[in-house]
Order: sequence, then C-alpha cells, then structure tokens
Amino acid sequence: MPADKSSQRVQQALLAHGLTCVVQELSDSTRTAADAAAALGCEVAQIAKSLVFKDAADGTALLIIASGANRVDEARVGELLSTRIVKADADYVRGMTGYAIGGVPAVGHREALTTIIDRDLLQYDTIWAAAGTPHSVCEIPSHELAALTGGRVADIA
Repeated sequence: MPADKSSQRVQQALLAHGLTCVVQELSDSTRTAADAAAALGCEVAQIAKSLVFKDAADGTALLIIASGANRVDEARVGELLSTRIVKADADYVRGMTGYAIGGVPAVGHREALTTIIDRDLLQYDTIWAAAGTPHSVCEIPSHELAALTGGRVADIA
C-alpha cells in the first residue's frame, strides 16, 4: 500500500473496481505529462491527464481524461455536452475531487464527476494516470478506463 494517504485512497478505489493496478510513488515529479513520461520512460501520449472543468451555467464538475500529447478543445467538449465549459481553479478542483492539481486521479474522487475520456488513449494497451499526488502514478489497461470511471469516450483534442 502506498505511504501517502491520497495515493492510498486511489489504490483502494482501484481495488474496489476489481483492478490489481499498483500505485507507484516516484521520487521524480509527475505533475505534468512531460514530467511523468520522462520519469516512466514512456510516450507523453500514454500519460492520462486528469483535467477538471466546470459547466459555466451551473458549476457542475467535469473530469476530462486526456492524452498527455493532446490539448483539450473546450468548444468541442461543450458541444458534446450541450453547454459551455471553463477550466476550474485549484480550490474548486480540490473541493470536488479531494486532490490537488498535478495529482488528480481518474478514480477515488470526493464527488461523482461526469467524465469524458480522450479516444486517443485507447490506442495504447496501457496508460499511466496520476494517483493522488504529483509523485504517484498507476498503470491502467486503457480498455478498462471507461468502465473504471463511468466515462464517455470521445474525440476531444
């Protein structure tokens, strides 16, 4: 079990979903997709960035799990959801997820979040996602991501 309590919550959420993925705590930062790829020796595109947005109309939280190589097209996501979305600030992210920016995982959030998954992540057998801190990650089979998060796969870049 990881030492950090945030990473422990992620590990428990993974286990609760029947996944045996192991949260790894690294000495190198994984705060950005480039940092994580360098620390793990993988492609930036294999990094699953967890980005929190909110519905501009009602403030509802939205989690977008994007390939580290892609930039989220906010207008495209807004069209998918029939609303306008805006990037959430650090306090909102922590309040909705229970995690700080740079460590937001795909699972184990404080609140249930509507989730959109970047279709580009599915080209890889496994992807790497943040696991609660800017120094922890977990390797997840990409085909498990939608079931794990309850997310909708879409073209978001």
